[in-house]
Amino acid sequence: MVFSISVQKHDFDVGQEYAALVANNTTAGAIVFFVGRVRDFSDGHSVEKLSLEHYPGMTEKVLEQILEVAIQRWSLVSARIVHRVGDLLLGDQIVFVGVSSAHREHAFQAADFLMDFLKTQAPFWKKESTAQGIVWVEAKRKDEEASKRWKEE
Repeated sequence: MVFSISVQKHDFDVGQEYAALVANNTTAGAIVFFVGRVRDFSDGHSVEKLSLEHYPGMTEKVLEQILEVAIQRWSLVSARIVHRVGDLLLGDQIVFVGVSSAHREHAFQAADFLMDFLKTQAPFWKKESTAQGIVWVEAKRKDEEASKRWKEE
């Protein structure tokens, strides 16, 4: 694996994802990864579980496009995006974004970029189960603002 994406129902193993990023790779001096998890609150209300839906084919295509932009923009050795769909419980892992690069600034910036664009561009539909009922999660203004900084540079 050098550059890949996966949209899947099953959980991922962070150790295995890290091992895949560095396998047969001695040029990368920096590995940066992010793991997103289901938390028990959102926008002032408690969350009991999260459900994620996607449009198969379209979602993967957008993730590949986001990854391609990162590859063109930074000097990366490898990168991996894993996003889960389906019903997830509190504490479950949702997303893994990992990159390797010769230098840390490329790895940090690329991982940050991938998360910002994943949050704002990738077509996932999220609904939270709360004590008050089901709430569809809309894009957050802070995520939109975060992704704009990459367009200005």
